[in-house]
Amino acid sequence: MDGLTIGQVAERSGMAVSALRYYEAQGLVTATRTAGGARRFPRSVLRRLAFVRAAQNVGLTLPEIREALATLPDGRTPSGRDWARLSESWRERLDERIAALVQLRDGLSSCIGCGCLSLTRCGLYNPGDVAGAEGPGARRLSPALRREPPTSNAG
Repeated sequence: MDGLTIGQVAERSGMAVSALRYYEAQGLVTATRTAGGARRFPRSVLRRLAFVRAAQNVGLTLPEIREALATLPDGRTPSGRDWARLSESWRERLDERIAALVQLRDGLSSCIGCGCLSLTRCGLYNPGDVAGAEGPGARRLSPALRREPPTSNAG
């Protein structure tokens, strides 16, 4: 049977075998099975995995990536045209993250500059701990950088 073993895909993609199994279970990639039950992946899975990694780097969740891949006919690997179409829809999200990261970078030294290292007691950035009344988490951090963490540690 032709195709790449899971170990070969892991080595070529730089992803852990456990991640590949998880992505298969989540419907992001598919494999056939040998008579002995071993997975065999088409070579095109490498491009699909590169797509998954790039989409994760933009900040997409696995359900969002699965949704994007589902727009491709017959579950095929994204082409250059597909990538252009899908990545265009992520542009605004990426621009928001870039702006938020620039704001975070530029604000780091000013906060630490006073030496207190405490937003709870900081008289400049959080007088009277008013941010505490706004709820848990980093309330002063840009919303693009404080998205809720995934409920599962694999996604």
